[in-house]
Amino acid sequence: MIQFQEVSKKFKEQLAVRNITFTIEEGEFIVLIGESGSGKTTTMKMINRLIEPTSGTILINGHSISTINPIQLRRSIGYVIQKVGLFPHMTVGENIEIVPLLKHWSAEDRRARAEELMDLVGLPAKEYYERYPHQLSGGQQQRIGIARALAGRPHLILMDEPFSALDPITREQLHDEMLRIHEELNTTIVMVSHDMDEAIKLADRIGVMKDGELLQFGTPEEILLKPANHFVEDLVGRDRLWRQPELLVVSEIMSKQFPTITPEKNVEEAIHLMHEKRLDYLLVINEQGLLLGEITPHELHGQESHIAIHMLMKNTIPPLHLNNNLVDALDRMRQKRHPVLPVLDDEGRLCGVITRANMLRTLTDLLPIH
Repeated sequence: MIQFQEVSKKFKEQLAVRNITFTIEEGEFIVLIGESGSGKTTTMKMINRLIEPTSGTILINGHSISTINPIQLRRSIGYVIQKVGLFPHMTVGENIEIVPLLKHWSAEDRRARAEELMDLVGLPAKEYYERYPHQLSGGQQQRIGIARALAGRPHLILMDEPFSALDPITREQLHDEMLRIHEELNTTIVMVSHDMDEAIKLADRIGVMKDGELLQFGTPEEILLKPANHFVEDLVGRDRLWRQPELLVVSEIMSKQFPTITPEKNVEEAIHLMHEKRLDYLLVINEQGLLLGEITPHELHGQESHIAIHMLMKNTIPPLHLNNNLVDALDRMRQKRHPVLPVLDDEGRLCGVITRANMLRTLTDLLPIH
């Protein structure tokens, strides 16, 4: 865990970072984003003491970094920069082995770790270990830079705009690679970026900075749906959700007002409730709120009024989970042709519904205004 507690940094008369406080949990992928001069790179470099804070406290796992030897601190943290910084006179394998060498690993362990990481980043050691950096493309060099940052098995990696100099196709490939590596290793990552698309794709949480202030720190969904102010809203762009509807989860668009009935109720009570609510369906739940099925006029037609609902209900509506996204909901509704989709939590309790009406309203709200 990394904690910033009222941290500021002043260069001469310029306040580069202004009294910021936030916490990064273990295993999170954090992206700090903002315009040039916003303080994002300064904030990141204070974590490994490349820049010392003027005031405030930075803690890693409860220990103030000011009490840790800077050299030892940096050797325990992976670091990836935009220009990679591979040593040209060393082979690819030797570049990866630098931190393990400084940590006095044996030659056998260093070699094994380099080969393991080269396979992890998609550059097999048999083919690339003995090559030199100038024999690699920019994307390949950046992959080696990532491997080198992972070599000492750090619990934390800092990345300073690592993909900004690459072409769009290579960047996209490395984004996918980073997501895979992060999921596999569960390493905490703090990355600086100026690209909101990149931040949204990679981050568990995004920190938006301007003039040294942390304006908002939240998940991509929170940043997109509830920007803290006009600056964040403009940085995100109104049409971004329209272009990336998979970022919108059903918990944000579902209706929390929905008609239900319990299974012991009878046909007469169901018809009365449908008439009162002007609806053509009811969701059947038990006392614990678990979804059991649904009932429509089709099942009720011609039935005696005293018959219990559990004798007639069916279970054909495909439910959604709270974490499903708008694309999932659209696909499910199109495939099954149901006018309503129940939304369940992890325990199977009904907590909302997605209807054609609220999906249409959401899509309309997302339309860019020109």
